[in-house]
Amino acid sequence: MNIIELKNITYKYSVGTPFEAVAVDNVTLTVEKGEFCGIIGHTGSGKSTLIQHLNGLVKPTLGEVYIDGQNIWSKDTDIREIRFKAGLVFQYSEHQLFEESVYKDIAYGPKNMGLSEEETDKRVHYAAQSMGIGDELLERSPFDLSGGQKRRVALAGVIAMEPEILILDEPAAGLDPIGRESVLSRISDYHKKNGTTILLVSHSMEDIVKYAEKVLVMNKGKVFCHAPTDEVFARQDEIVGIGLDVPQITKVTMKLKEKGIDLGSDIYTVERAKERILQYKAKGSIC
Repeated sequence: MNIIELKNITYKYSVGTPFEAVAVDNVTLTVEKGEFCGIIGHTGSGKSTLIQHLNGLVKPTLGEVYIDGQNIWSKDTDIREIRFKAGLVFQYSEHQLFEESVYKDIAYGPKNMGLSEEETDKRVHYAAQSMGIGDELLERSPFDLSGGQKRRVALAGVIAMEPEILILDEPAAGLDPIGRESVLSRISDYHKKNGTTILLVSHSMEDIVKYAEKVLVMNKGKVFCHAPTDEVFARQDEIVGIGLDVPQITKVTMKLKEKGIDLGSDIYTVERAKERILQYKAKGSIC
């Protein structure tokens, strides 16, 4: 079942001026319910503009956006309800924190939905737990927390609204490796436990291949490909050809191939590279 469907979406900035530019160009796309989709593309590829269509932050110049079968720009659609259904977490989301306590920040969304105090409290604690925020932090000021903790509080604030779709724009940007792993692994665990549809925008190929089941590649405002992760990174030469990076381990295996050691074109994790090297060695091809 498709929870997201875009039909011939085009978005133009500064229409009718000398600065008019096409950011998203005739994109048709479906995302299945429960899918964990990574979104990659060079700067200016249209990926951030594309995801802003999914909860009505921007309206397409042409085309239609459907969330759970509903055209979000039809006259009988409450766009506010769509924004509760499709939660968007911006890059450097900690800048959105403003309440005097972590609890109040996480509770802001549920209260804005008109939920009871009991239901709000339940959601706050569940969201905090999902993001690894202990009860002892709930009464602290969010501004006293570390960068990684602030990021997880901001994520918890969106999760507390229980969106059917969680859209994340570079959720680990600027964090150190430990903070990055903490944020992304908890998002992955949340997805596995709840089956929430997740769209993860990232410049890190390592993050995409580690967590995403499918990958959407944007190039010059168009969909270059949208397929299972294996299929996308099997096209590593094409991906490099449009100016994108590939995982470091993929670069290593590409160099080995140039030296006559072909481990396959679908290697993008260290674990898979290890398996192929051992297989290759077992055949006596490596001394």
